[in-house]
Amino acid sequence: MKILIIEDEPSLQELMFKTLVKEKYIVETASNYKEACFKITDYQYDCILLDIMLPDGNGLKLLEELKKQHRKESIIIISAKDSIEDKVYGLEQGADDYLPKPFHLAELNARIKSVMRRRWSKDGDTSIRFGNIRIETDSFRVFIADKEISLLKKEYEILFYFLNHPNHLIDKAVLAEAVWGDHIDQSDNFYFVYAQVKNLRQQLKKAGASVEIRSVYGFGYKMVSCEN
Repeated sequence: MKILIIEDEPSLQELMFKTLVKEKYIVETASNYKEACFKITDYQYDCILLDIMLPDGNGLKLLEELKKQHRKESIIIISAKDSIEDKVYGLEQGADDYLPKPFHLAELNARIKSVMRRRWSKDGDTSIRFGNIRIETDSFRVFIADKEISLLKKEYEILFYFLNHPNHLIDKAVLAEAVWGDHIDQSDNFYFVYAQVKNLRQQLKKAGASVEIRSVYGFGYKMVSCEN
């Protein structure tokens, strides 16, 4: 899962970054309003941690812009400004949660998991499924036909992305950005993507997956049922 931290206080931003990287998230950062605008315009995220008190602008304006663009990122406002008006306005503009500063990093992680669980879960089930593949998002475990398989970190992240976009055409640059982070989409070649997808395909086939990752010439990939 890819997270954007919008936070201008360097030490807090670094602490949040290191904590979330340890939790196996792909983490990007922005330190001011201008940088955050660039990030949300050019890249996609699963969750945005938004400080509304930025040195060169109000984070609530970013929230308004995300709403105008009909973006689907989960948003958690993090702010030292303890204003009920800002909290209500932020939630009305589409924020999923509001976490006042100071906060414990364990609580931040729990809030992230909570908002993403609400996004993914169906009747309390936090797993993601397609065909006979199941990912347990809380424990990062992968099952094929109810038998657990072991994947490398990037293989897991690629599979996670595909299972969140089944039957969708996935541009290789978009996949690279989602799994390796911002700016990787500007790479001269995507051999590293090809290599990891090839390895994942072999793992899925070996385990008897009922879905496959097909190449779409000149574009990228598409995960489909083997019956299609």
